Amino acid sequence: MNESALFITDFSPIQQSSYQLIDNQHFEFKKLYNKSINLGADTSFYIKTSDPKSYFKQILKQVKFIKAAGGLVKNENNEYLFIKRLGKWDLPKGKLEKGEKMRETALREVEEECGIKIDVLKQKIKSTYHSYVMFDELIIKKTNWYEMEIKGRPILIPQAEEDITEAVWLKTDVFNQVRENTYPLIKELIIGM
Repeated sequence: MNESALFITDFSPIQQSSYQLIDNQHFEFKKLYNKSINLGADTSFYIKTSDPKSYFKQILKQVKFIKAAGGLVKNENNEYLFIKRLGKWDLPKGKLEKGEKMRETALREVEEECGIKIDVLKQKIKSTYHSYVMFDELIIKKTNWYEMEIKGRPILIPQAEEDITEAVWLKTDVFNQVRENTYPLIKELIIGM
């Protein structure tokens, strides 16, 4: 959410001063999204409720909800695949198509966006959520991320029609260049690498 975070929880954070409590009785996600634009990336919010899953489902009724999947791809040289889209480092991902499973989406999107063939699709790393506005519509996108492996070090072909200007293999010792110009959720996926 504009590089801010919203936590929906059934307990209060240990360091409450680090978070802004949101009234769950009169909550409108769009208002919070707009507020987060002015507050900056270091702002975190939380909503305390007895049933966080049900409350999150209520929020999803206020917005358009999109499912997507992508991958963290490692080659035989222990390098990882990154793309540059709209001027920021990212990982390949894309929207779920009708009748497709999330694992299938992850494979298809990585292969299409980088012009490669994945050899091994491993376990799901995690699911992330982020929000954005497109054509004046507020969207929440859930992305399932999967570990993937590829033999060799294939040449990457960035998918220009998806606004991808670069696709590169990077070793973990240069991940700082990614961290300096990426999204918080991508930083979270590569933390500790």
